Amino acid sequence: MRLALELRERTPAWLNLALPLAAVLATLVLCSGLIALAGADVLEAYLVLFSSALGSTFGLSETVVKATPLIFTGLAVAVAFRAKFWNIGAEGQLLAGAMAAAFIGAREGLPAWSLVPLMIVAGAIAGGLWAALPAVLKLRYRVDDVVATLMLNFIMGPWKDPLSGYPDSPDIRLEAEFPVLLTATRLHLGVLLAALAALGVWFLMRMTTLGFAIRAVGENPRAARHGGIDILRTTLLTAAISGGLAGLAGVGEVGGLHFQVMAALSPGYGYTGIVIAMLARLNPLGVVPAGLFFAAVLTGAEAMSRKTGVPVFLADVIQGTALICMIVALLFSTYRLRLRRAHQV
Repeated sequence: MRLALELRERTPAWLNLALPLAAVLATLVLCSGLIALAGADVLEAYLVLFSSALGSTFGLSETVVKATPLIFTGLAVAVAFRAKFWNIGAEGQLLAGAMAAAFIGAREGLPAWSLVPLMIVAGAIAGGLWAALPAVLKLRYRVDDVVATLMLNFIMGPWKDPLSGYPDSPDIRLEAEFPVLLTATRLHLGVLLAALAALGVWFLMRMTTLGFAIRAVGENPRAARHGGIDILRTTLLTAAISGGLAGLAGVGEVGGLHFQVMAALSPGYGYTGIVIAMLARLNPLGVVPAGLFFAAVLTGAEAMSRKTGVPVFLADVIQGTALICMIVALLFSTYRLRLRRAHQV
């Protein structure tokens, strides 16, 4: 007798929900070995990690704030990957949106009431255009989209303030700062925009003709073309939407938290968005809890390090391990294990 993989005829609904949860659990189990090697108690370390991130009003609000750009970049990747446009450039698109928002937010000649709406629109457009560039290269010149989107991350970056000489943009106007949603916290308008974006992307993908076209192009481009779907137009729109969502992550960081573009604006939110999208199985609504999970890990890692001595870099290890575990879990959404006799094919 031997174990063999057998192709599933259909994937049960409960399995689609169970696999991400199993991937998270497997990640925590695997990373517990590193905690033990650091000389800390595993249960205590995880208790400190999650209680500091979720166990108080301050910790919970900071986790939600940290989750906001992660939700945007997770949505950006989820949309692009649905059409098999392999957008690895959410980091650069985030910075493009941030730079556009900072430019608009610092303009003295604009009416105060127009600054926040214009920053949001400009940031989304900038991110969308930065993502559309590799899409054009892919469609027109067959340039690999993975390479093109990744390389553009290193081109886009903050500018030097001509007054201070530091690699930071000038501060935006006070009227351009996002309103705070809850007093005594840093919850800002971007949090609400991220929640609305998740609902909007879900509606787009499930309830609209464009969403159907995006999914069809991703599943089978040849069949989609025979069905009358414009592959060129759909891919460009997908790239623009994806980049626009990543650009909004940058807008939120500028308008709601930092009020300028600086070199350390994003600690890799664009790359983490890839892990989040995969953990959510490219489901826009699933991106929200996945983003909150990673935000909790990032928020609680420093408290865990202070109290238990576990290096704060464990948060990065958890991210990478979660991606590997989810890729393995996805195998079992398509295949099942069967016990077969040795002579069976």
